[in-house]
Amino acid sequence: MIFQPIKQLLSEEYVGRRVCLRGWIYRRSVVGGKAFVRVRDSTGIIQVVVDESNLGEELVKTLKDIGLEASVEACGKLVKQPKAPTGFEVIADYFNIVGTSRDFPIKGGEGVEYLLDNRHLVLRSPRYTAIWKIKHTVLEAGREWFNKNGWWEVTPPILTASACEGGATLFPVQYFDKVAYLSQSAQLYLEVMIFSLEKVWSLTPSFRAEQSRTRRHLAEYWHLEAEAAWYDMNDMMKVAEELVAHIVSRVLEERRSELEQLGRNIESLKKAVETPYPRIKYDEAIEILQKKGLNIQWGADLGADEERVLTQEFDKPFFVTHFPKEIKSFYMKLDPGNPRVVLGFDLLAPEGYGEIIGGSQREDDYSKLVQRIIESGYKVEDYKWYLDLRRYGSVVHSGFGLGVERVLMWIAGLEHIRDATPFPRFRGRIYP
Repeated sequence: MIFQPIKQLLSEEYVGRRVCLRGWIYRRSVVGGKAFVRVRDSTGIIQVVVDESNLGEELVKTLKDIGLEASVEACGKLVKQPKAPTGFEVIADYFNIVGTSRDFPIKGGEGVEYLLDNRHLVLRSPRYTAIWKIKHTVLEAGREWFNKNGWWEVTPPILTASACEGGATLFPVQYFDKVAYLSQSAQLYLEVMIFSLEKVWSLTPSFRAEQSRTRRHLAEYWHLEAEAAWYDMNDMMKVAEELVAHIVSRVLEERRSELEQLGRNIESLKKAVETPYPRIKYDEAIEILQKKGLNIQWGADLGADEERVLTQEFDKPFFVTHFPKEIKSFYMKLDPGNPRVVLGFDLLAPEGYGEIIGGSQREDDYSKLVQRIIESGYKVEDYKWYLDLRRYGSVVHSGFGLGVERVLMWIAGLEHIRDATPFPRFRGRIYP
């Protein structure tokens, strides 16, 4: 008995032939002496017809009361059926219940907290299957772009002895007789690696002890980061836009059916394939926001509301650059022409999704970096190794971090970032 993926059976090629499939019961109904069982696997859904005249009254009776998500095997003749959900059905001559399922707890209409408590079962839905396939392609496309353009993948640690993005969002852990922290970013370690490999990237989990619980914040997320020697801010912005354009292009090429299943506007995504992306400075962003009626002054950080308003001005991803130094990290290089701002950039996704990449040119001058560390309230001795990079052959270099779940949220058109990861972690919740 050779079992085939359901997607393969949804084809004229197999009509009239005996086929075999296996999967889980997605829907079922019994009319007269026939059971109409919709079976799903990782590739699709197909209707299987079990007729009591062929397979017995007892089986049809069992299927009438069987719970959703029971695992089954079936074989039979494949026929075209316009009334079937996917246009084809299997007239079964063999049907076997492999694993029973009683009172499956997800029936539709449950609240968010209930669904989160039962996340291990919710993830079976075809909607999430489509999301994970898109995420797979996002990751695959990112790796493909770096590999094709001469970058080296490296493996930085998850535990760190010092802060990268700010002490307020660190997760402390006991590391033998000392306190360590879960990494907020691989950036500092990637900077070490550029002195041997020049252009490096990594894909690692990052952790932020965010007190906010919003539609776009996670305490644990996947971080695609890049760092390169000899690259200034503009060089790295070009990398960022080409990477994102490639990812979107691959998703449109390989995951169109999943995007359509999720109701995504394909035409709006197509615009993100075209580069270069628009660029505005922080000063211009503040002017736009003030003209739109927002009460924001120069020096304030751009939050979700401000970013949402800015995205209304663009139909594709766009850069905001040259932020005030007070709202950005200590490692960002000050603009030589205006030391009030840093040579940093955020890449914002359109349609209200906001920041998906944050990057900058790094401070490569030893004394200036020491001053920035002190101004930020950190201990210079904690960054001795990092400062050594500026003492021994320092070079102009830049990098960025891409939030995988935020990119997926935008590309897939998701309402909440918790739907972009199988097991979302945020304040107050760690189960399962």
